[in-house]
Amino acid sequence: MQDKTSSLRETFKELIGRVNSSEEIEKLRVEFLGKKGHIASLMSQLKTVPNEEKKAFGQSVNELKQKIEQQLAEAHEKIVKLEEQRQINAAEDYDVSLPMNIEMGSYHPITVIQREVEEIFRTMGFTIEDFSEIVDDYNCFEAVNIPKYHPARDMQDTYYLDNGQLLKTHTSAAQNSIMRKYGAPLRAVFPGRCFRNESTDACHENTFFQMEGIMIDEDISISNLIYFMKTMLSEVFGQDVTVRLRPGFFPFVEPGFELDIQCLICGGEGCPSCKNSGWLELCPCGMIHPNVLKYGGIDSEKYTGFAFGLGLTRLAMMKYGVKDIRVFNSGNLKALSQFIGK
Repeated sequence: MQDKTSSLRETFKELIGRVNSSEEIEKLRVEFLGKKGHIASLMSQLKTVPNEEKKAFGQSVNELKQKIEQQLAEAHEKIVKLEEQRQINAAEDYDVSLPMNIEMGSYHPITVIQREVEEIFRTMGFTIEDFSEIVDDYNCFEAVNIPKYHPARDMQDTYYLDNGQLLKTHTSAAQNSIMRKYGAPLRAVFPGRCFRNESTDACHENTFFQMEGIMIDEDISISNLIYFMKTMLSEVFGQDVTVRLRPGFFPFVEPGFELDIQCLICGGEGCPSCKNSGWLELCPCGMIHPNVLKYGGIDSEKYTGFAFGLGLTRLAMMKYGVKDIRVFNSGNLKALSQFIGK
C-alpha cells in the first residue's frame, strides 16, 4: 500500500510541473483532492489494509494530501502573478487612440423611455429634476398629506433603514422639495426608482420606476392634466392612445383619478399584463391638495395645480410589448439587448 502513495506522489510531482494556468490548477486539485479523486480513493482502501498497517498507511495518505495541498497553493499563487503580468503586458499593447465599439452595449429599455419622456416634457416647458432614493418619513408621507397612522400607508409597505429613513415608495416624495426650490408658477417632472415590499407578478415589482410631474399656476384645471398626458402618450407611441379617467383616492390630490391606458399588448381584449381587463393603470393623478401646496410654501388661495405619477416601467411594457414586468430587473441580456438603437 505504501507503494501506491509513493507512486501517486511521483505522478503528482510530474503533473504539477506542467501546469500553466489557474484552470489547470483547479483540474489537478479535483483530480487528486476531489470527492472522487486519488486521495479519496486511497482512503476508501483503508478498510482492506491489515490492522497492523492501518495507522502507518493512514498517516502516509494524510501527509501526501497535505503535501499536495501545499504544492497546489504555491503553484496557484505563482501562476496568478504570471497571469496578472500577462494582462498588464496586453494592456500596454492596447492602442487607446482606437475608436471604441459602440455596438457592444445598449441602454436599458426604462432608460430609453425615461429619456424620451423627459424630452417630450422639456419641449412643453417642464424642468427635469432628480431626487434621492433614500428619503425621510416627512417628505415621503407627511409632506404629501399622509400623516402618521393614515391607512394609505398600508398600501405602500416599504423598506425602512436603521436610521429611520426609508427607500422612497413613490416619486411624490420629491414634491415638497421641488415646490420649495422653485415656488410658483412651476412646471417640473422628476423621474426616479421606487421601492415597495409587495409580491411580484406579471405587472407588479418591488422595484420600479416612476416619473412625477407637477404643474402649478393660476387657474390650472384637470383639463390641463388631460391635455399634457394625451400629448405625451401620443408622442411616445406615435399614435392616438385611448385613455380613461376613473375616480381614485390619493391623499395628496383632490379630486383624484386613475388614468388608464388601453392595453397595447392585447389591444384591449385582455391578457395577463392587464389582468384580463383590457386596461392598464398607468398614472394616478389629480389636482394637488391645498394642504400639499401649503406644506410646499405655495399660496393655495392663489394657485392651483395638477400632479401625476407616471409609471415608466409600465409605459416601457406598453411601448415595447413586454408581457412580464420582471424582465426589466432580470439582468437577462438576451431579452434586454433587443432594445439597442431604440
